[in-house]
Amino acid sequence: MDETMPAPERFTKREVLKGGVEMDVIYRKAKTPIDPSLENRDAGGAGMNAMGMGVCPALNPRTYEVAPGIICEQDIAVEMRDGVKIYVDIFRPKDKTNIPVLISWSFYGKRPGEGMSEWQIMGVAPGTVSKTAKFESPDPLYWCYQDYAIANVDPRGVGHSEGDVNCFGTQDARDGYDFIEWVAQQPWCSGKVGMSGNSAVAMSQWRIAAEQPPHLTCIAPWEGTSDIYRESMFEGGVPAIAFNEFIVGSITGEGGADDMVAMAQQSPLMNAYWEDKIPDFSKIKIPVYCTACWNHFHLRGAFQGFRKIKSRKKWMRAHREFEWPDGYDRVHLPELKMFFDRYLKDIHNCWESTPRVRLEVQDAHEFLYALDRPETSFPLKRTQYKKLYLDAGSGALSFGPVEQETSISYDGNEGVANFDIKFEEDVEITGYMKLHLWVEADGHDDMDMFVNIQKLDTKGEWLPVDVLGEPHPGAWGKMRVSHRALDPDLSTDFQPIQSHLKEEKLSPGEIVPVDIEIVPTSRFWHKGQSLRIQIAGRYIREGWFEPLFWDTDNHGNHIIHSGGKYDSYLQIPTIPPKYQDGDIKYGTTN
Repeated sequence: MDETMPAPERFTKREVLKGGVEMDVIYRKAKTPIDPSLENRDAGGAGMNAMGMGVCPALNPRTYEVAPGIICEQDIAVEMRDGVKIYVDIFRPKDKTNIPVLISWSFYGKRPGEGMSEWQIMGVAPGTVSKTAKFESPDPLYWCYQDYAIANVDPRGVGHSEGDVNCFGTQDARDGYDFIEWVAQQPWCSGKVGMSGNSAVAMSQWRIAAEQPPHLTCIAPWEGTSDIYRESMFEGGVPAIAFNEFIVGSITGEGGADDMVAMAQQSPLMNAYWEDKIPDFSKIKIPVYCTACWNHFHLRGAFQGFRKIKSRKKWMRAHREFEWPDGYDRVHLPELKMFFDRYLKDIHNCWESTPRVRLEVQDAHEFLYALDRPETSFPLKRTQYKKLYLDAGSGALSFGPVEQETSISYDGNEGVANFDIKFEEDVEITGYMKLHLWVEADGHDDMDMFVNIQKLDTKGEWLPVDVLGEPHPGAWGKMRVSHRALDPDLSTDFQPIQSHLKEEKLSPGEIVPVDIEIVPTSRFWHKGQSLRIQIAGRYIREGWFEPLFWDTDNHGNHIIHSGGKYDSYLQIPTIPPKYQDGDIKYGTTN
């Protein structure tokens, strides 16, 4: 948080959370809405962040033709079960009835294009998305011409909607339920409702679908975090206050906003407040089409959701590129229409023949080893888990255990430790990795560890994957060692999951084992290329536009032990060909 800025005005509310638990929740005064006039349109828009938050035209209920044959019913008031009114813009084909509706639900403003002379999204070609589109949401000037309605909602507390903003919790989910049941009864609606959008617009879909509104027919959460605590606020136990302050501090409305930053500072361990923001995936049984980017922070949540939902009709597509260009891609957008046509219009278009899992297997930069390779499940059933053992003395990795005990020390704030292995044959790694380490803090009682799994070329130089034209650090994991205790009910052999229920500080000279969860990935190493484990006490990345910073607690040196009783290793999910006949391999590429 910028210390030069005044502290936000805060207040506390008593709330009933998941399971009937009551708790005091901290709210802050939301950002004051700005009405972009014609005279200051560019000033009001360009000065805002790319999400359009802060741009909030004055209420102006009306119906007008936004494009030939498309009308917008603007600023419709919808009453929630407790009497609070929220506002929505509904775009739909003129003079048509019996049409389904797609909902965009998030705390981003519902008309960000009004604050900008041109509504453009990073990585997306100019002119692709119309100014009627909400950020990270379906574009009405595409979908309405396909005979769908689009509902751009300002949920409770957002913009001019009454009440206080609840971020991904029980209240927000119940409001989503109420709105779905309201819109399904409108005279133009077929009674079938879907939800679409990525990032925050996807995150809300998980939570609302778990409430099981009767008229919610299907959802398409593309790139959706599912556990705010583990995947955003305290990844690995390391606080990420700055990025979340950027998000919470931008929420715009006339009331208050759920202050996740203040709650993180007050409640740094898992409790009822954070549990309230985790969807009950077992209650999601409707058709779902989700996506995941191998190189973005929504990755873990997208796969958690896909794996945990109980729907028998679910599809996953995992890709290399960033969520925004993927979300408006000319190939995948018509494919998304096929999904919605099947379940919102009952059109038998062979959607069911779509592979349940499709993976882009990454290679180097923007090049792929396989494009949309079909699979039946994730993790892949033919996965062969292997261990690469660390040798701290030489900085090497090997498939066999290391006998001699050695250690390596690096400065907790500035240093880095690398461990490499050159593959003597082609290797595909697809799935979840875990890093088992024996560690010691020299000069402090805690340590924060940032891990990247990288690929080196045949000359030993880093060979990254490119995202929006920038090199990505690699498949990652984080660990605050005092948060090392695992949740035995959530963890598996391939995915250790921290409980975050207690702190276990280190004593001088104490050596402890930690199991670090590495996000899922899919990448191919050619013969002669190397895998590198990069370990540091800080996030190593340059040139990226998102304000990704972590509040580390590092002093003195970090020590990694290996060999003998200190069996430090990286467990990797190797993927053999689907079929093999001697040296002939089948099913490794499309």
